[in-house]
Formats: sequence, structure tokens, C-alpha cells
Amino acid sequence: MRKIVSTIFTATLFISSLTAFAQSNKQKAPYSFSNLPVIAKTSFKADTFNIIKYGAKNDGVTLNSKAINDAIVACNKKGGGVVLVPKGMWLTGPIELKSNVNLHLQKNAIIQFTKDFNQYPLVASNWEGLPQMRNQSPLWSTNQTNIAITGFGIIDGAGEVWRMVKKDKLTESQWSKLVASGGVLSDDKKSWYPSEAFFKASKMKNPGEITPDKTPEFYNSIKTFLRPNLLVFTSCKKILLEGVTFQNSPAWNLHPLMCEDLTVRNVYVKNPWYAQNGDGIDLESCKNVLIEGSTFDVGDDGICIKSGRDAAGRKRGMPTENVIIRNSTVYHAHGGFVIGSEMSGGAKNIFVSDCSFIGTDIGLRFKTTRGRGGVVEKIFVKNINMKDIVGEAILFDMYYAAVDPVPLKGEKRDAPKVELLPVTEETPIFRDFHITDVVCDGASKAVFIRGLPELSISNITLDNLNIKADEGVDIQEAKNVSLNNVNLIVANSNPLINIQNGNTINFKNINYNAAQLLFRITGDRNSAIKTSGLDATKAKSKTEFLAGADEKTLQINK
Repeated sequence: MRKIVSTIFTATLFISSLTAFAQSNKQKAPYSFSNLPVIAKTSFKADTFNIIKYGAKNDGVTLNSKAINDAIVACNKKGGGVVLVPKGMWLTGPIELKSNVNLHLQKNAIIQFTKDFNQYPLVASNWEGLPQMRNQSPLWSTNQTNIAITGFGIIDGAGEVWRMVKKDKLTESQWSKLVASGGVLSDDKKSWYPSEAFFKASKMKNPGEITPDKTPEFYNSIKTFLRPNLLVFTSCKKILLEGVTFQNSPAWNLHPLMCEDLTVRNVYVKNPWYAQNGDGIDLESCKNVLIEGSTFDVGDDGICIKSGRDAAGRKRGMPTENVIIRNSTVYHAHGGFVIGSEMSGGAKNIFVSDCSFIGTDIGLRFKTTRGRGGVVEKIFVKNINMKDIVGEAILFDMYYAAVDPVPLKGEKRDAPKVELLPVTEETPIFRDFHITDVVCDGASKAVFIRGLPELSISNITLDNLNIKADEGVDIQEAKNVSLNNVNLIVANSNPLINIQNGNTINFKNINYNAAQLLFRITGDRNSAIKTSGLDATKAKSKTEFLAGADEKTLQINK
């Protein structure tokens, strides 16, 4: 009982201190959400085309691919309208949406995509920013205008027959049941694959990449490995996704690619937390997007911004831009709001506000790596609530290594090798980020910023942060970074703030509960690190300088 009372008392103190600190120090953000992008809206005729009239049967056995697609074609040819999916279980293969068609699901309607791989032809597509051969996506559309999926029903992608699963992500009973169902185990018995072909392909380098030397026979031999995304809209304009639940995707869930004027409103995007590559929504090279009132609970990144990978993304040269994300919630995910790592075409003018991240691995996650290139800039975030974040509350990392953000039990990872390389078109750029009014109750680290020695992350402002975490702030290879009105309640404060090769780093009004060591400064390329409004007397030790750091680079309250 004493432990429970103590926990409640500690939580109450944390919330009270956050409220008081925010009210006393809150300032107007140095940027405005008043000039937001304008997203063109869809509009449909009232004419209704019921899929039953085209031969569809809701018995869960009849394959309704032809009936549903026939209804869509008829609707499109007659100038558009609503294709109605009544209540019931509708088994189907891939569905192609066409211009001026609103696919509308009534309450208690389930579109269940078939587990029969033969219903999904192999097509030239895209995977993680590169041209790839894939199985046809269950929901797809290319070069169409004024399209929608709306209503109240559920769309299920039958992802369980497509995905590999890691043993460490299941309970013992779940793992035993999965292994008994068939499939193939990896050599170390720690991963399950749905087929021998999938397992063999997983050992190849980019087996789905479209190259002249690969034959149709080769692609067919690894067909089960080439998982589709549940929904792929390519080069479409004026799109609406509203009210529907999208779940159980083979790979990514929602993937708008090179689209314009997209509205995603009040959708529920759901995957098992162990779903490999089970992203919620990936906006890739899209322009003019609104995501609002939606919920994501998935197996990989929740809401993610992308724009192509490496040379292919730079050649496409289409940034994701003019994006509004607001009033949405992300539960389990590798990241709540994410940019990268495939961002080679760039990203800019992104506005995120009034969102909650609960139980995500990372809260705000910005990731890239050498080889990507691309510029990510003009990113504005405000009014974010976080709870029970497993890793970092706010993370900028230019050493992304294509692994889960939080290691599984027993997994060992080495820190990346730090070396100075030439700046080329392959060097990614992160700059001009503005984050304000963030409350986080629980994280492993409050803020982590890690740039490249040849090109620092730059122009980052973090205002009005109230974070309870195991560790404080870690800034590496960054310049022009400002933290203003920050309240840190940390368990491990040795140091509270770590800086490695930081230039023009400003701390204003930093409050904290206690510190073994206030600052650790490392590296011989630090300059102009300053604080004001910092009570250094609460720290047992103020400073430590290592690896060539000069004491003159840090000025406390001067």
C-alpha cells in the first residue's frame, strides 16, 4: 500500500510541477500555424451502386473480386457516385479504385482480403523508396482523381499469411501455436517465416529490385516474400479516407505515393505490435495532406513522412510537403510522428499539432543516414502529449541502422563508428525544426540529437518541454540549437546534459529535479554553449570536459 501511495504522490507532484512550470514560462512560439496549407476536397454524385446487384455475396466464402470491381467500373463510367458495401463479410481479391468513386462501407461491413496468393499478380511497384516487383496491393489506384474510401466498416488485409515474426515479440504460447501452423524457422530458431521461398529470399540482397537480369520465373519463385502494402494510391489527386478501420496489412498499411490533396479523417489504423514493417501511414512524395482525428496502433512507425530512397529518391526529386497532422493518437508504434529514413527527395512545410503518443517506442522520431541525401526542413510541432515512451521522447538521428529503435532482450548493438567524411549529394540535411509545448510522462531519454561530423543538424528550437525520463539531454554534432523553458525530471543525471561537438547551443530557463553532473562536454569542436536562468546549485558537480573539450566553450549564466 505504501508503494502505491508513493507512486500516486510522485505522479501528482510531476503533473503539478509540469502545470506550474508551463504556466509560468510559456511563451508564444516563434512561428505560426495560421498560414496552413489548403487541401482540395473530394465531391461525389449521390448515385449509388450496391455491390450485391453485381453478384457479390456476403457468405465469407464467395470471392467477390469481380463483383466489387464491376460495380466500381460501372460507377466510374456513369460519371461517379457511391459504391456501397452493405453489412456482412465480403471476401475479395485486389480492388482497383477509379476516378469519382466513393467506396462506402456500411456499419458491420468487413472487406476481407483473401489469403490466396494466386489472387495477387506480381506488378512493378515500389518498396521503401525503390522500384520493386511486388504482389498487387489489395487496395490500389493509379493516376485517378476524386476517389474515396469512407464509412464505418473494416478492411482486413490478411497480413498474418504474409509476414515473418520474431520469437521475442510473442508469448511462449503464441510462438508454439505459430510454429505448429507450418512455415519455416530461421537457422537460430528465433524467427518464423511463412514459407521456404520467403526464408530463402530474406537472405538475398534486394531480391525484389527490378533489374534486367531477373526473369519472371525468378520473381515468381520468391512471390511470397514480395509482400504488398494494404493500400497504395499512386499519382492520384483529391483523395478522402474517412471513418474506416484499416487493419492487418501484409506490409505497410496506408501508402499514398506521389499523391496530391489527400485527406485522412477519423480512420483507425491497426496492426499487431509484432507486425514486421507494419507501418500505419507512409506519406511518400505527397503534396497537400491533412491527417486528423485518427488513431494508429501498429507494428512499425505510426505516422511517417517519406520521399524516396538514396539515388532513386533524389532522381525523383519530389519532397513530401504542405502536410497538416492534428488531433490524432498513436499507441504502439516504433515512432509516433516520424520523418525518414527514406527521405532522399526531402520534406518541408510539415505542421503537427495536438497529438498524443502513448506507449510508442519513440515519440517524435527524425531519422536518416549517409547515402540518403535530401533536405528536411521547416518542420513545426506543437501541443504534443506523451506517456510511457520506451525510448527517446524527441530524437534526431543521422545514423539510422534499419533496426527496431529499442533492442529486444539480449540483443547487442554497437555504437556507430564516428568518422569525418566529405559532404556530397549523399549527405542528408536536417535543419529548421521548431517543437513547442511537449509533455512527456515517462521515457528513457528526454532529448537525443545526433548529427554527422561533416554536417551538423542545425537550427533546432525546443520550447516549453516538460519531460519525465530516465536520462536528460544528449546533443552530438549539432549547431544553432536552443532549448527554452524546459523542465526535466530525471532518474539518472550523470550527466543531466551531454554535449559532443556542439556549436551555438543555448539553454534558457532549464529546470530540473537534481543532477549528479550538470554538463559533460566532449570533443575539440565545441563553441558558444551558453545558459541563462539555470540554477546550477542543485547539481553535485557542475561540469566535466573530456576528449579535448575546452572549458571556455561553456558559459553558465553569463
